[in-house]
Amino acid sequence: MPAVNKQQPSQFFAYTPWDAIPAICGVLNAVFVVLFYMAFAYWHAPWWVLICMGFTYSVSIGWNINSVCHNFIHNPFFTSPLLNRLFSLMQSLALGFSQVAYDAVHTRHHRGNSDRPGDDGETIDWVSIYRHGHDHEAESAWTYTFLSYLRDDPFAIIKELKLKDASEARWGIAEIVGFMVFYIAMFFVNWKFMLFFLPFYYFGHCLSYLNGYYLHYGGDTEQPIAWGVSSYHKLYNYIWFNNGYHAEHHFRPKMHWTKMKEFHSQIAADQEAAGVRVIKPPHALGFLDRSLPEKSRSVMAERAIKIAKSLEAQPAQQT
Repeated sequence: MPAVNKQQPSQFFAYTPWDAIPAICGVLNAVFVVLFYMAFAYWHAPWWVLICMGFTYSVSIGWNINSVCHNFIHNPFFTSPLLNRLFSLMQSLALGFSQVAYDAVHTRHHRGNSDRPGDDGETIDWVSIYRHGHDHEAESAWTYTFLSYLRDDPFAIIKELKLKDASEARWGIAEIVGFMVFYIAMFFVNWKFMLFFLPFYYFGHCLSYLNGYYLHYGGDTEQPIAWGVSSYHKLYNYIWFNNGYHAEHHFRPKMHWTKMKEFHSQIAADQEAAGVRVIKPPHALGFLDRSLPEKSRSVMAERAIKIAKSLEAQPAQQT
């Protein structure tokens, strides 16, 4: 887990009391999972209610990962290490994946910034939209959305954790084992609920990857200020705790979510000069943006291709 931000220490919150909002939202998300189970197993709610609750849970996964989880791993909410651990464990059980493991994967994401494959055919960023593409292009939004969760390699993640911090690796393994044991135990307790639950669980993670795809599709991998794609949709940023300021976030990953709007105003001129990509809808609905590029190459890459073609044509013209 990243070190706690000490800029404004307090008795309870590590950075600002505003972090109470995402923290409470994380708790409510966990409570909703319990209510979902109760509605199925004990209240025998009508099928349409259960389906609505299932899709609500799916949406909550995509929302939580990209808002609550995301802000928590960058700037843990509490001054107490124990509270941060407990919150991390609660999130891991509610969402079905380790928060410490997510931190390791996300750290690589910021090291690579959705990079294109190198000479060895690999990307630094394990969740890069170019990792499984062809000819240095982003892969299809369909395959990225529905296959990315299935591509996770827990052994590679654990190895990454061990390289980063042995104690964090132990906690990450504990979280992974914890939620796996919990879900397996739930099959023995109520296998019918789990068979109903798992498709919504999987779809929720797909929604998270759909959001992640448009956070970078059309971004410029050559310029740090333009690595991400931003959306300034007001309601989206209120509900998702400024996740829309993604170009700004990749430019300054440790900046707190409450400072993103102010930071954007400070660098807006530089962003415009660099051609930072901005879409109108929220990232999860990025496919609705009317200005989507036909290709995901950066401006720099397009220029390099044009120069290469012109150089190839010169000898032919001379002969």
